[in-house]
Amino acid sequence: MKIVVVGTGYVGLVTGACLSEVGIEVICVDVNKQKIENLQKGILPIYEPGLEDIVERNFKNGRLQFSTNLAEAIIGAQVVFIAVGTPPGEDGSADLQYVLQVADTVGKHMNGYLVVVTKSTVPVGTAAKVKEAISKALKERSSNMDFDVASNPEFLKEGAAIDDFLKPDRIVIGVESERAKTTLHQLYDPFVLNGHPILFMDIPSAEMTKYAANAMLATKISFMNDIANLCDIVGANVNEVRKGIGSDARIGNKFIYPGIGYGGSCFPKDVKALIKTGEQNNYQLRILKSVDDVNNDQKKVIIYKIMKHYNDDVAGKTFAVWGLAFKPKTDDMREAPSLVIIEALLKAGANVQAYDPVSMNEAEHMLDAKVVLTKDAINATKGADALILVTEWPEFRLPNWDKIRSNMKDHLIFDGRNIYNGEEMRAKGFEYYGIGIR
Repeated sequence: MKIVVVGTGYVGLVTGACLSEVGIEVICVDVNKQKIENLQKGILPIYEPGLEDIVERNFKNGRLQFSTNLAEAIIGAQVVFIAVGTPPGEDGSADLQYVLQVADTVGKHMNGYLVVVTKSTVPVGTAAKVKEAISKALKERSSNMDFDVASNPEFLKEGAAIDDFLKPDRIVIGVESERAKTTLHQLYDPFVLNGHPILFMDIPSAEMTKYAANAMLATKISFMNDIANLCDIVGANVNEVRKGIGSDARIGNKFIYPGIGYGGSCFPKDVKALIKTGEQNNYQLRILKSVDDVNNDQKKVIIYKIMKHYNDDVAGKTFAVWGLAFKPKTDDMREAPSLVIIEALLKAGANVQAYDPVSMNEAEHMLDAKVVLTKDAINATKGADALILVTEWPEFRLPNWDKIRSNMKDHLIFDGRNIYNGEEMRAKGFEYYGIGIR
């Protein structure tokens, strides 16, 4: 079986690499010539544990190829995955121009039956637009060539994407013909040997499933952050509350850890896109609007605590920031709380010294030049008035506190992920602030 994956971003590259890992011939296509040349040299555009090894191995044995020529790549293919970006527009809706450009190109150059699959996160109704674009291009060629469209949303967690793809807990596929169902069942058979299901459904339901899943997880996060903020006010300990509700099987213990909000390329964009879909259909998704509002405010909760401590005057103060990526095991800084925190500190006249284990290259492009990027976590604390823990990387959990204390001018910790014990930090000579704990 020959597969084409269009787009070599996070979803496309992981999809193409993992499909090649089970013996499928895969061509990953991208319009970015530099990105393709780098991939051919083994230089990846993203950081994801385990991905580099899979790409290198399958590229060397010829199962995984990279190209800028979609017209050439689709010759002889059975399935084309569309995994290009769908950036949010100013109104929060998903921008489908790149998806539809790919559909048009496929229609102009396909030479036999294809299943064209939307892998990008796209609103309900996108597959129908893809089908229309392909049909239009075929009509212009005076061709009645057969094809099918399908929806196959991804459920990959950054930092654990390889395991998620190779050993999924479910695969969701929307189809409208038995022929497409048979083709995609054959493609995904190697990935469900663990007994987890392939869930076939209609296309709109598959498109909605992706948004609904991310919206539900985002809701749990914002709910717990709201509770944590109330715990701060009334003197409760949110960690105890979390344990108390997490032991209820109806609620579960995942995605109920309070912190400084969610970020990344999925949750913020998908929540906004789903809200916009509701508006376009004259329906107000009131809960999700609140989820989005809470998350936007939560990214500033550390700033509120800092300003309260310093009586709204941090001019000239130096803050060490640990963690820039939106979560551990990724270099992704899109919508990261660190961006909001650092921007607010700089605007208030403070100095920032920052470190992240893997996203320093991204930081150079995304942060103000005033931010000092250090070679390691300990160096970031030199001369600092306070330390802000933003991303809970494992190496931050048990650092050399004696060295950090001697490095710092003053001894404050603002823990945005509650990874430290307040009593222990105070015993070490630090003043400690967490989220919903004392």
